[in-house]
Amino acid sequence: MALNGRKIIVLIEADYEDLEVHYPRLRLIEEKATVVCAGTGAETYTGKRGYPIRVDGKITDYRPADFDAVIIPGGWAPDRLRTHEAVVQFVRQSHELGKVIAAICHAGSLLVSADIVRGRTVTSYVAIRDDLKAAGAEWVDRSVVVDGKLITSRMPSDLPDFCRAIIQALS
Repeated sequence: MALNGRKIIVLIEADYEDLEVHYPRLRLIEEKATVVCAGTGAETYTGKRGYPIRVDGKITDYRPADFDAVIIPGGWAPDRLRTHEAVVQFVRQSHELGKVIAAICHAGSLLVSADIVRGRTVTSYVAIRDDLKAAGAEWVDRSVVVDGKLITSRMPSDLPDFCRAIIQALS
């Protein structure tokens, strides 16, 4: 399969958008990628729709250099994730190392905190459009935007395009 040997980390926090964690996770596993889910302290997190996920470890257990990509799901989780400096640093360092960073829905707020959107073209859920613009990004309304190694999407209905872009970037 296309992603055999690739290692991807998914950042998890409470009230994540259920589909935005489980759809990419399963799709990437289907492509033979190794997918690690990392949280900020708890062992299990519950999504907005009540679906739980048990994480493999804490973000502080991992190093950006060990992964090919970072996936940041939306929901209310990004607001929680961005309050953890270790998460912000992980995303920033992953970006500096040239890793694929894929963010969907409200996940752009974590990209803002990591200060990696200035001069980039992105999309997101419309509610954070102004935040991304204020951080120096050019915001567009498309199902998926690929700007170098930065991949962004708007909402769960964009997941097929989002996953195809991630797979293509890692192939």
